[in-house]
Amino acid sequence: MLLSLTSTTTDATDLGFVLHKHPERVRSVDVGFGRAHVWYPEATTERCTATLFVEVDPVALSRKPGGTRKSGGAATLEPYVNDRPYAASSMLSVALGRLFGSALAGNCASRPELVDRALTLEIELPVVPVRGGEAVVRRLFEPLGWAVDCHALPLDEAFPRWGASRYVSVTLAGDHTVQRALQHLFVLLPVLDDKKHYWIGDDEVDKLLRRGGDWLPTHPEAEFITRRYLRFGGLAREALVRLAEANEDSDERDESNDAAEAEVERPLSLNDARTEAVLTAVTDAGGGRVVDLGCGEGRLLARLVATPTVAEVTGVDVSVRALERAAKRLRVDDMSERRRESANLIQGALTYDDARLRGFDVATVVEVVEHIDLERLDTFEQVLFERVAPPTIVLTTPNREYNVHFERLRADKGDADKGDDDKGGADRGGAHDLRHGDHRFEWTRAEFAAWVAGVTDRRGYRATISGIGPEDPDTGPPTQMAVFTRGVDR
Repeated sequence: MLLSLTSTTTDATDLGFVLHKHPERVRSVDVGFGRAHVWYPEATTERCTATLFVEVDPVALSRKPGGTRKSGGAATLEPYVNDRPYAASSMLSVALGRLFGSALAGNCASRPELVDRALTLEIELPVVPVRGGEAVVRRLFEPLGWAVDCHALPLDEAFPRWGASRYVSVTLAGDHTVQRALQHLFVLLPVLDDKKHYWIGDDEVDKLLRRGGDWLPTHPEAEFITRRYLRFGGLAREALVRLAEANEDSDERDESNDAAEAEVERPLSLNDARTEAVLTAVTDAGGGRVVDLGCGEGRLLARLVATPTVAEVTGVDVSVRALERAAKRLRVDDMSERRRESANLIQGALTYDDARLRGFDVATVVEVVEHIDLERLDTFEQVLFERVAPPTIVLTTPNREYNVHFERLRADKGDADKGDDDKGGADRGGAHDLRHGDHRFEWTRAEFAAWVAGVTDRRGYRATISGIGPEDPDTGPPTQMAVFTRGVDR
């Protein structure tokens, strides 16, 4: 039972700090069903690999009560002759939790800045039992931003006519924080095998939701993952209800923040100006099949549907409630069957690879990027410009420099500064400079231009940047827009 985790990021040995395991030492722990060991086959500044090896004691496992009999009462050899010492399973997930518990929890006292740093990672799993084969591996890992290399292992290399086994070899590659990568493995390894080696109780629901973090609720296979991980219908239903409640709470916060942002920008009618600017860019690109990523309640979608050059519109949002409101705005139920086929709404997240988002002519990303955590920005870029990768991408985002003109933000910041003087929280005032409570950041013009330039260098696109709304000579416009085109001068 083997797993290798490799970082090729600059200063690759930083991996040792995040994993809390020194590259010059071998660490071993008892995991109940055997021993687990971690060591580093290589540790240089260019490439660092941590290998987890689990020694399973099948004889000890067989001596557990009832270990030599199946539920029907017939004696079997399965406890003595099985794949547990060789194939990744829920036992490997347990070993991950025991040896990398601090990394899973996002703790790194010696180098705390590394916790949120996305590393270029490669994960090798030489032997994985998968119920459903390669397709299931891809369904689970590709939406999370992993490039998956997977192939079936033969039953016996000496007898190729026997065909393939139920085991696969898997290599995952992508840019992720170590914590996120370990969370994916911890949750999904038991899902692949679909056969946990220990009793599943109520505490497993909490464990799933804790390790699933913020990625499981928006995963397109969230229900499939939950039902396989928990196995029992009652526990799975409880987990799905709690996931739905978490999404509803998030939706309510987003609606409140959306209203606050709209109030800030209302004097400039920025929403209307943005919509017109984006529609013009879509029309200039020739229209065709358009996907609106982060469509919200469908204001832009309604205009796109009515645009003659747009043949098909698809709206994507992580919020089910927002999609329901978009459906009402579009009056989907009143559309003819032919019209309904050209207007689609799907749930999805912009940091997960999703095959449904490929093949479009234009993608619009309006006031969305600033809602993404900075450590996931690289994943967003990879998904949008390499996986979705339409010929044209229209992206808008606030210009933070312009925020000094919004009276409400000035008032909020003043109140916050007073509170900071009283409570000693001087660093908290920065959040009040942002237009929306869920914004993770807002770029200045120089910062946005630098990001756009980086994208064009890395992804093979060209871009033009323009402003939306009234232009101030000192701070520029309130909104900035980039139109990316693939391999074509504009």
